[in-house]
Amino acid sequence: DVQLVESGGGSVQAGGSLRLSCAASIDTIRRPCMAWARQTPGQEREVVASIDGDGRTTYADAVKGLFTISRDNAKNTLVLEMHSLKPEDTAMYYCTAGWGYCDLQTDFIYWGQGTQVTVS
Repeated sequence: DVQLVESGGGSVQAGGSLRLSCAASIDTIRRPCMAWARQTPGQEREVVASIDGDGRTTYADAVKGLFTISRDNAKNTLVLEMHSLKPEDTAMYYCTAGWGYCDLQTDFIYWGQGTQVTVS
């Protein structure tokens, strides 16, 4: 059974930084596409950053240059470094994974429970 468990969310002032982590129980030998998505109440979930098994990354325009996604296949860990945070970055952030070509439109089938990020 695949499990994704996020940590590291919290409250921060505008301009600050946060680091999100995701512990994954996925068989990393198969190196799935992994990503971070976010959702605010009443809005659709938005994938903001993805990374394939070889470390190739894709970012949504809204976070490009501000967020950095990385993964450690040996430790089964996915990380999102977020800098220069804005109030509009406030959302529930989810760790997700899927198979196939890796970008922001990948069919992500595994999801964590989410971690809240609040920027004021």
